[in-house]
Amino acid sequence: MSDFTADNGPAKAAGKSSLFTQTARTKRRNAAETRFKVYGIGAIALGLFFLVALLFSIITNGIPAFKQTFVTIPVELTEAKLDKNGNRDPADLAKVTTFGYKPLVTNALVAALKEQGIEIPFAKEKDVEDILSSSVAAQVRDTVLANPDLIGQTVDFRLLASSRVDGYFKGRVTRDSLARDKNLDAEHLDVADAMVKAGLMKTSFNPAFIFGSDASESRPEQAGIGVSMVGSFFMMMVVLVLSLPIGVAASIYLEEFAPQNKWTDLIEVNISNLAAVPSIVFGILGLAVFIQFAHLPMSAPLVGGLVLTLMTLPTIIISTRASLKAVPPSIRDAALGVGASKMQSVFHHVLPLAMPGILTGTIIGLAQALGETAPLLLIGMVGFIASNMPDGIAAAFLSPNSAMPAQIYEWAKRADPAYYERAWGGIIILLLFLMTMNIIAVILRRRFERRW
Repeated sequence: MSDFTADNGPAKAAGKSSLFTQTARTKRRNAAETRFKVYGIGAIALGLFFLVALLFSIITNGIPAFKQTFVTIPVELTEAKLDKNGNRDPADLAKVTTFGYKPLVTNALVAALKEQGIEIPFAKEKDVEDILSSSVAAQVRDTVLANPDLIGQTVDFRLLASSRVDGYFKGRVTRDSLARDKNLDAEHLDVADAMVKAGLMKTSFNPAFIFGSDASESRPEQAGIGVSMVGSFFMMMVVLVLSLPIGVAASIYLEEFAPQNKWTDLIEVNISNLAAVPSIVFGILGLAVFIQFAHLPMSAPLVGGLVLTLMTLPTIIISTRASLKAVPPSIRDAALGVGASKMQSVFHHVLPLAMPGILTGTIIGLAQALGETAPLLLIGMVGFIASNMPDGIAAAFLSPNSAMPAQIYEWAKRADPAYYERAWGGIIILLLFLMTMNIIAVILRRRFERRW
């Protein structure tokens, strides 16, 4: 048999070729496989390079936002200036505006400099106050209103330095750039250097960036992302409470109970199309339906959550249907075979096995919604709306607020470079939120995963 081919013709002479000898065709095939591996490794290496470059850029540009330059000086809270009647009545104390507190802070700064032997190189000594943030008078006032017993005492205050001084110590501002700056000059930097040596000024961790609220464009050193974090949290609560039950219920019906006809086909096609609709379209829809028609409060996390729910539903439905479809038909057949109803087979057997995929798809959808900006801008969730944390649960859902992506966008478009730095810091916090949500997705998947 070995001397003949399949058509009973004589075989080629044996011994001229071997299984261990590569033919030209085999060499070309092996070369193509090697090239494909090289292309794959190169693509992975390129992707990792850009990922590392992105993370390095985010971290190096964002870390300075978590630090701030502070000035620590003793401020005499003169009773004659702050409480002329001496009765500590909150209504009378509130009548003293920041203009009444500003001279106290300026005089305290001048006195502290003189005590340390630091020369004030200005014709008017009060010009040295430009080293401090314009918010320091409000900071002292808020402290006094919260603690009226401090009046008449000399209290040490940890005050914010101006954004230019802060930028000088972070390398963002140079002496050459101050030649074109009308807010500060080189003499202020000389005083700042002397204050650092004297221990009056120090750059340290700034918790107000994480827990504080946005500020006006002239006070970037005071801006924080804390209130926006709260807005994003309650917005995500709305998305989770609405999108998970609605999306899962719709998926179960379409996959397990809906008849296969042209109507269900039309619904499935539209769900797939909605998953590809730009997010700004959902923002326009939310503006028209929830604000202009339903008259819900503008800029509220409730409205933002409703808009993002509409955007997230197609993603959850598609991922949930895929998880349900991945459950082997034998599970359904076995349940029906032992007498379970269709409802029981789905909810007692199929759904628990599909739960890891459902939870993973839901959290990924929430993470996508957390990073959306365009729809939130259309419904008014922009920066510098809420100056304080909301009072109570109802206010957290209904009061005007911002969200982290919208806040980052607002900071990035402002002219002061200090806000650009804060935008990078906000990105770090947003990425931490997204990483946390993805880690939770992995943990839940491992927790509920079952083998069959």
